[in-house]
Amino acid sequence: AFVGREAERERLVADLADCQKIFLISPRRYGKSSLVRQAMAALARQDVATLEVTVSSFSSYVGFLEGYTRALAALDTRTGRARSWVRDLFRGVKPELRVEAGAGGGGLSVSFPSVRTARDAARLAEEVFALPARIATRLGCRLAIALDEFQAIGSYNGGSVEEAMRAAVQQQRRVGYVFAGSEPSLMEQMIGPRRPFYKAGPVMRLGKIPADVFAPFIEERFKKSGLAPEAGLGAAIVDLSGNLPYDVQRLAHETWDDVVARRRRSVSLEDLHATLHRLLTEQETMCEAVWQRLTLAQRAVLRAVVLERGEGILGADIRTRHRLGAASSVQASLAALQREDLTAREDDGRYVVVDSLMREWVARKTF
Repeated sequence: AFVGREAERERLVADLADCQKIFLISPRRYGKSSLVRQAMAALARQDVATLEVTVSSFSSYVGFLEGYTRALAALDTRTGRARSWVRDLFRGVKPELRVEAGAGGGGLSVSFPSVRTARDAARLAEEVFALPARIATRLGCRLAIALDEFQAIGSYNGGSVEEAMRAAVQQQRRVGYVFAGSEPSLMEQMIGPRRPFYKAGPVMRLGKIPADVFAPFIEERFKKSGLAPEAGLGAAIVDLSGNLPYDVQRLAHETWDDVVARRRRSVSLEDLHATLHRLLTEQETMCEAVWQRLTLAQRAVLRAVVLERGEGILGADIRTRHRLGAASSVQASLAALQREDLTAREDDGRYVVVDSLMREWVARKTF
């Protein structure tokens, strides 16, 4: 199911087909990865080779370079032949290659056991980051690469990684890149002045899907499954989920699941709230654990964000009403809550609780 991102998808497909380097910035749970997958599927239908790698899934810089090389090698589905030509692509550090057995005929394992120092890794990176252009030429087609959670690249060997990658990708005319990140503040820093990726390519920033688009789409999905939704059900789901795409999907699916299990033919607002109550009960232990690890000041600020719908949290009247203390203390707590991915700041300045179930738990279970 895909809704509300058609314009973004078309733009992303067009830019990648033109081999541009795009930065896609989105808060967590906004559907960034789903958008990228949709774009990659569309590009594949245009005979563009596609590759997706999640940068944050690797525990070291060399591990990332090995995984990236392995994914690039897998673009040639003839594993036996890839084994020979991949080795030939490297001039300095030689990879250790072996074919691993597994489902679908196995795959090519790539490692660089001789890389032991930061200097070795830097030399290896230059060769790895140059591979996409060489592979695109070998395959005789354009190549589109999605590096998801790209902000994690900053934890590898300092800023030299960004410099090495920028130097390589700006020369690659047959390769498009989307550098996608779900920590907006870090991503904005990476494309800022005095950083290697400054003005390296267009920037796309994902916002929320418009509620007046999302709500009727949800109701239509219920109808297509044979359930008659009560008027306003879609809007209620969007509202209770804070219009966060991930949470909207979760609450809509869980409600559908509960109604189908009871062999009902319609779904009501009462059904929705029953599902929400069940989810809160199931998540209570987790929410309690999150609450317990917060300081008293952070708990008070989190409650204020929930009860005041994130507006005017630094104002004197709200600080007095919720006994929050000085504005500087509130700012410190807000910063801590954002680092913990519990709250986020919207474009209009409001603060929101990222997880809608956590928000409802705070509203109902804390004092």
